[in-house]
Amino acid sequence: MDKVSVWELKDQGNKALSEGWFEEAVRCYTDALTLDPCNHVLYSNRSAAHAKRGDYESALQDAFNTIQIQPDWAKGYSRKAAALEFLGRFEEAKATYQEGLRHEPANQQLKEGLQNMEAREEEKKMLSPFAAPDMYEKLQRDSRTRPLLADPGYRALLEQLRNRPSELAMNLQDPRVMTTLSVLLGLDQAGALKEKELGNVAYKRKDFAMALKHYEAALQHDPTSMTYLSNQAAVFFEMGEFEKCRELCEQAIELGRENREDYRQIAKAYARIGSSYFKQEKYPEAIQFYNKSLTEHRTPDVLKKCQQAEKITKEQEKLAYIDPDVALEERTRGNEAFQRGDFPLAMRHYTEAIRRSPHDVKLFSNRAACYTKLLEFQLALKDCEDCIRLDPCFIKGYTRKAAALEAMKDFTKAMVFYQKAMEIEPRSKEAVEGLQRCLVNQAARNDSPEDVRRRAMSDPEVQQIMSDPAMRLILEQMQKDPQALSDHLKNPVIAQKIRKLIDVGLISIR
Repeated sequence: MDKVSVWELKDQGNKALSEGWFEEAVRCYTDALTLDPCNHVLYSNRSAAHAKRGDYESALQDAFNTIQIQPDWAKGYSRKAAALEFLGRFEEAKATYQEGLRHEPANQQLKEGLQNMEAREEEKKMLSPFAAPDMYEKLQRDSRTRPLLADPGYRALLEQLRNRPSELAMNLQDPRVMTTLSVLLGLDQAGALKEKELGNVAYKRKDFAMALKHYEAALQHDPTSMTYLSNQAAVFFEMGEFEKCRELCEQAIELGRENREDYRQIAKAYARIGSSYFKQEKYPEAIQFYNKSLTEHRTPDVLKKCQQAEKITKEQEKLAYIDPDVALEERTRGNEAFQRGDFPLAMRHYTEAIRRSPHDVKLFSNRAACYTKLLEFQLALKDCEDCIRLDPCFIKGYTRKAAALEAMKDFTKAMVFYQKAMEIEPRSKEAVEGLQRCLVNQAARNDSPEDVRRRAMSDPEVQQIMSDPAMRLILEQMQKDPQALSDHLKNPVIAQKIRKLIDVGLISIR
């Protein structure tokens, strides 16, 4: 297969499509597909070209092929849904947008397509009352619209909306139109709000039975609002009836989608489902619905709860992984590899043993010895610090750390830790011999200034001090004016840093 030819044909098709030569674009994409028949992008592009030339059946078939080849690619669903819309198959188009969003929930093109479909459904739903033959009879029976019928302007508006439904959107700000819709659709928003407030009062005093009664009454007044279902879900949440809470939240979300509710309200319902699972300590499910909420509308509170659930899940996974018996097996394998001199393999076994038993100081000590052999001194020091943190009386933590520092030729600091080991066990042969070696090496040392600097700069603490502009200024001042040292030593933070630089040999005081 000539890949270059495929992409050249694709580029030619793209150019023809952008310039309005749709037949030529179809031909180019078709030729490219003969060379690369499994290329989903080519099918997608040809679907667009077919749609531009009005051949929606062919556009649909190519979109279907796109999805067959690449089922998780959002563009295929956009192409298919667009073709279905052109063919007037609106329910299938809506289902296609929804299917695409299940694969890629944040895709803006799919979201907008679905919103447009829902808007069309909502407009159709809202317009149907104006086309009803008994419209005037309904308006005459209701006290809110009966007086309006005496106004010729109002009747003219009704006829306008009956004959030209596309003008509804521009008239929604007219209070007469909203009142008319409420009457024709059987809504009583004022009554619904009144019941909602009564429900809120009962909810706050924890009279849950009464709150549910009022929220249900609000829903009867206005069955198009998801708010009253969400309120009922909140009551069941407080009552600890989480299954019922989730059921109502799902109903609320479905109703909200149907009526194009604010996405913040839908996000809130998803978050409540997440919190219901969190309460039951079902953290993976909680994370799933918190993420759905964040996809709809990102809020710090929900993000924090999601992160908390993720943290707990990770901790649970770590705890579930702990197995002292497996840790012992891995430690034994690590010891065998260490004795053979296979330090990388030993390190891997010790690491797995630590995962299986994260509070066993001997495992950290063994791995520290491994790291020292591999010249990974900073990693060795970290493991030794973990030893000391887990068990301050564990002598190996101090001797291993001293050995790593000795290998780094930081004899001054190594002696400190050998001495600490001797405080725990005064006759420790390892500590006594290590201390003696450090004393001899320190006395015999005749390093060049470059050696001293290279060794010192391998210490992260020294690196941090020397990268501080304020400390560099202080050191320059001390070079020019030795008397400035006494002033700087009065500041305990600066004094500690200067002592560190003296210990590693970077500066000296005469």
